[in-house]
Amino acid sequence: MIEMLQSPFMQRALIAALLVGITAPAVGVYLVQRRQALMGDGIGHVAMTGVGLGFLMSANPIWMATLVSVLGAVLMELIRTYGRTRGDIALAMLFYGGMAGGVLLIELSDSGSTANLTSYLFGSLSTVSDGDVTAIVLLAAFVVAVSLGLRRQLFAVSQDEEFARVTGLPVRALNLLIAVTAAVTVSVAMRVVGLLLVSALMVVPVAAAQQLARSFRATYALAVTIGVVVALTGTTTSYFQDVPPGATIVMLAIGVFVLLTALAAPLARRRARAVEAGAAGGPDCAAPMPGSRRPNDDVKV
Repeated sequence: MIEMLQSPFMQRALIAALLVGITAPAVGVYLVQRRQALMGDGIGHVAMTGVGLGFLMSANPIWMATLVSVLGAVLMELIRTYGRTRGDIALAMLFYGGMAGGVLLIELSDSGSTANLTSYLFGSLSTVSDGDVTAIVLLAAFVVAVSLGLRRQLFAVSQDEEFARVTGLPVRALNLLIAVTAAVTVSVAMRVVGLLLVSALMVVPVAAAQQLARSFRATYALAVTIGVVVALTGTTTSYFQDVPPGATIVMLAIGVFVLLTALAAPLARRRARAVEAGAAGGPDCAAPMPGSRRPNDDVKV
């Protein structure tokens, strides 16, 4: 363990993994609430073109991927809003075109190779550079600032767009902000998890947290905690066992989901029995009456 922590490339990898574990679920909680769980997967396909442009122009692939994925995310949001019946076809063309364009550009670049492509598709510890860490830190700071600073507004839009519009919130701008933040998160995560698996880290920790949490605030906190634990554990396992970090992290997240799902059922039955006992015992019983819950307890932000 000490040897691992003294290794410069593992220090960079662990910092990147920590930030990925924080940012991916922090954005994913809004995507899951909006029933857009696969949006990260689509953005990952588009970001591949940015990676290819980075290689072709000898620029940092993370910054180029951020630029292209943000443009793609905005376009996806506009298609979702105005695309109507042909929206799904336009999105499919955008996704597949982004992946195909990225592969082609990487092969055309002087530094392009199958190894470079694989490291961006599935993540790689040894390829995280000092420049990558700097970019990841800056992008992660933006994601955390948006997801926490505007959590009430973003939750309102994710929960019910019509109600948010009636209350005077700028729904269109907030929708675009969620899309942009998701795109930035993909760029943060691609060096550790990989573009093809980043969506899983956005969704699975949130789905796992929802098995136990009873409010939005608790879901957010638990999802981020799960994300950090599986990201750091998966990165460490990858170092010692020489296995792909992205796949390891995702499988650990799925394992946590299965475990919490198994625990959730008996806990739900216990809560139900407590409520029934409270109803039978009258108002002086320790268990709360079904109607005594404060409004919006389950959506506390």
